[in-house]
This record gives sequence, structure tokens and C-alpha cells, in this order.
Amino acid sequence: MQNMLTFISNVLRGGASKNGSRLVVSTRSYADFTPQASFDIKKCELHRLDQGPPTQAVLTREQGLKYYRTMQTMRRMELKADQLYKQKIIRGFCHLYDGQEACAVGIEAGINPNDHLITAYRAHGYTYMRGVSVKEILAELTGRRGGVVKGKGGSMHMYAKHFYGGNGIVGAQVPLGAGVALACQYKCSNEVCVTLYGDGAANQGQIFESFNMAALWKLPCIFICENNKYGMGTSVERASASTDYFKRGDFIPGLKVDGMDVLTVREATKFAADYCRSGKGPILMELETYRYHGHSMSDPGVSYRTREEIQEVRSKSDPISMLKDRMISNNMASLEEIKEIDVEIRKEIEEAAQFATSDPEPPLEELCNHIFYNEPPMEVRGTNPWSKLKSVS
Repeated sequence: MQNMLTFISNVLRGGASKNGSRLVVSTRSYADFTPQASFDIKKCELHRLDQGPPTQAVLTREQGLKYYRTMQTMRRMELKADQLYKQKIIRGFCHLYDGQEACAVGIEAGINPNDHLITAYRAHGYTYMRGVSVKEILAELTGRRGGVVKGKGGSMHMYAKHFYGGNGIVGAQVPLGAGVALACQYKCSNEVCVTLYGDGAANQGQIFESFNMAALWKLPCIFICENNKYGMGTSVERASASTDYFKRGDFIPGLKVDGMDVLTVREATKFAADYCRSGKGPILMELETYRYHGHSMSDPGVSYRTREEIQEVRSKSDPISMLKDRMISNNMASLEEIKEIDVEIRKEIEEAAQFATSDPEPPLEELCNHIFYNEPPMEVRGTNPWSKLKSVS
């Protein structure tokens, strides 16, 4: 009997053949896995709050696999962008998000699809979370017609429904985010706006002006500082007299959150969204995170920090590895299943890269399109007075 079971197991592991390709077939059924588990998560530090997010988070197997797939897709997409940039297929500014995936995935899991989000120029991950495909993102990076904004925005200027970019001016998106929150309040839509900025922008005057207006008018705005420890090549300790960014709103309540744990970010974002929806006004979150690449592709990222520092974060705090280990150790997924997902993601990324390098560039006659929304065609002056272009909405 034991021999028979061993034989069946080996056959299943060996897979089957379909169209000449080998299929991996899991030897375990869905019923073998734990459908749901609770995990202890790091307690948030609080500012002007009597109570914070829970210190336990419930994760279903379905959620765990979804978060893993999303974060891994984001990671592979950024690594592919790195490769295309080094091949000089992607040009110009390019700021990669690998290492910070738990922030984007956790935030999206804690808000509703019809809530609003605006961020700075490290925007590829958020663009993907807001529903844009890998294919459209990579095609935008390569400046092709099939890009999310038809090849005219590039790395820093991608948009989707309820997603307002991708903004290239440091800190400039924060007042815009407060304005979106004002629109939510004015329309009585019970929606919130997540307004993100980095530690490098945290000392900008316009951010404090936005804090003041949001607090005065009790706007439903979640201000989030993604603290990845370095603003360009300057550590936070060298740039800020106070590195407690979650307290920098002063009169605005704040949370300091472990930004490397997707569950901690999710629970903190839910708490913040509930706070805003209750009419209490804005709230400030600081997500402690880390970027593996340099500030941009022109920055090797090792002149102001050591390779050992980067490797230590990778080995101890990587958001994808942390989630994978949780799921496998709690019998919520098998290593074989995780590997299958990885294979599928690599295939998706390669197909997207193929599209991004073969799709045509937008023609010159489309250069000035979409300057205005829903307007009749109009003439636009070119680089000199006798050069005329047409803009079509």
C-alpha cells in the first residue's frame, strides 16, 4: 500500500504533458491548506491618539496568495525596468520601487477602489496597484504608443482612474492631494485621498501649508511619508532635525508603521481611513521602509550606504520573503505553489517587455493631443511661430 502511494505521489510530482510542455501539478489539494490564520504584527507608535491599529491581523489564504503575487509582480517589473534602462531602451528619469512593495500593496488593501491616491515620482508600483497592467507600464517607460499615457508621460507621469500620478516636482503632489480630499468632502462622497511623499520632501514648506489647511477644514486626507531612510543620497539623520515624521503634523494625529510588513501597513491604513471617514479630519502615517536600488537609475546607491547594509535589510526584512515564510510555516501555501506563481510572473513580465520593445512610438501628429479634456480640436504653436500642431481631446 505504501509503495502504491509513493508511486502515485511521484507521478503527480512528475507532472503531465500538454502541448509538449511540462505541467507542474500540486500534490496537495486546497483542503490540505489552512484557510485562515492570525498573526502578531508590530505595534504602531502613536501621536495624539489614544488608541491605534490592532496588533493582530487576520490573513486568509486567498489574500496571502494575492498579496504575494502582486508584490512579486511589482518586484519583477522593476527589475525588468532596470535591465531595459541599462540596455538604453528606457531613457530619462527612472525611480524604482523594489524593497518598498509592502507599502503600496498594504495601502491598497486598506482602502476602497473608489478612494483616491496621489504620489511622487517613484510611482510604478502605485500605478500597477490602481489597475494599470505591467504591459502598459513598461510600454510607457519605453515611450511607446501602447503605454498607459500613450508614451508621452514616461516613468514619473502615469495616471489611472482615481490615481493622479506620478508627480515630478518634489513635494508638489501634497497640496494637490489635499485638494482632492477637499473635493471628496465637498461632494459628500465618503471617500478619502491618500497623499504620499518621501522623507526627502518632508521638510518642504508646502507640505506644512497643506497640513494646516487640511486640519482647519477637517479634510479626509491620509498623509503618508514613505521613509526609505535616504533622500537622494542624504540620510534622514543628516537632513532632518527631527526624524519622527509621524509627529511632524503637530496638531494632526500620527502613526509610525513598519512599512516592510504588508499586514501592518494594511491594518494601519484601514485605521487611518476609518478615522478620516468619521469626520475627524486628516491623519499622518510614517511608513518605515527601504529601497534596494539607488534614488534613481543614475545613482548606484552604494556611495552613501554600504552593500552590507542593503544585504542585511534583504535578508532580515524583505517584505516578499516575510509574507512567503509566514504562509509556508503556517501551512497556508506550499513551496511548490509559490514557485508556480513565480514562473507565471516571469512569463508575464517577459511578454510585457516584448510588447514594450516592439510597440511603435507615438507619431509626431499626436504630440499635442489631450491638452484639454472634451474640447474641440485646436492649434498649438510648435517650437517656432510658423510651426503648427493640432491638439485633439
